Amino acid sequence: MHRIRGVIQHYEWGDTDVIPSLLGQAPDGEPWAEYWLGTHERGPAMLDDGRAMVDLTGPLPYLLKVLAAARPLSLQTHPDAEQAERGHVDGVFGDPFPKPELLCAITPVEALCGIRPAPTTVELFESLGLGDLAERVRIHGPGTLLHDIYRGRVDTNEMIAACATSPRREAHWVRELDAMYPGEVSVAATLLLNLVRLEPGQALRLDAGNLHAYLHGAGIELMGASDNVVRGGLTSKPVDVDLLLKIVDPTPLAAPVLPMADRYELPDAGVALLRLDAGMTHRAVINEIAIDDQGQAVLLEPGEVLTATTRTWVVTGI
Repeated sequence: MHRIRGVIQHYEWGDTDVIPSLLGQAPDGEPWAEYWLGTHERGPAMLDDGRAMVDLTGPLPYLLKVLAAARPLSLQTHPDAEQAERGHVDGVFGDPFPKPELLCAITPVEALCGIRPAPTTVELFESLGLGDLAERVRIHGPGTLLHDIYRGRVDTNEMIAACATSPRREAHWVRELDAMYPGEVSVAATLLLNLVRLEPGQALRLDAGNLHAYLHGAGIELMGASDNVVRGGLTSKPVDVDLLLKIVDPTPLAAPVLPMADRYELPDAGVALLRLDAGMTHRAVINEIAIDDQGQAVLLEPGEVLTATTRTWVVTGI
């Protein structure tokens, strides 16, 4: 097997300590948001001998990351395979591939993930004194209200004001986000999404069209080898509301948190994320990347056997 070195991405929402600590480096005050391990051209991993990993493996169909968020990421979604391919031809997307992803928490993580089922949103809105909006959700569904919010057909200031004193965790995050992005309609849109908390070892899977935002925490992230992102707000980066509303999947997501397991599959990328404890072994079936909780990353070629000496995460084939 080969030792590999990934690429640090310093985004404004990144944590200053988690990734440096994992890699045994001193924090430098910069936000270390992501550590990329893959062959994507925006952050190609290197072998210890100085070669690019892609020279040995060819382009990998997945990208493994360590993600560490000290503040919320943008409210965003990703295209499916057909949308990505067509958008790439049209110059809309940089990659011709979709970006399904999953996140396995290594610290507690809070996230917005998928549109919440209508009955739960109705109950939330009624508790906030937003009875008219609760009725709109009951009759027309949350997906219609999401479009109405972004098209200016809803008084989002009223929605945000209704959260001013509520003890609900959803209202807490509306207050936090409104302080960061005053006047943004995406702040009100978060009230339509599942708010979840992951404990270490739990995971989310975000398929195409899932509207989401990680709010705080760190995890091991596995995704398709793509960087196609469509943002609706809560960011200083460019947003495209029209494209977001074309791509977003309005189907309510009833159970966004996956059952606790040692293997989480990402079918749309053809790979799975394994979690190994010390003493466990694994034989690679494809070109696989592993990273342990000491920050050591390796490439396993097909047939090679890894014996974990500490908690280790491995990308393998399905």
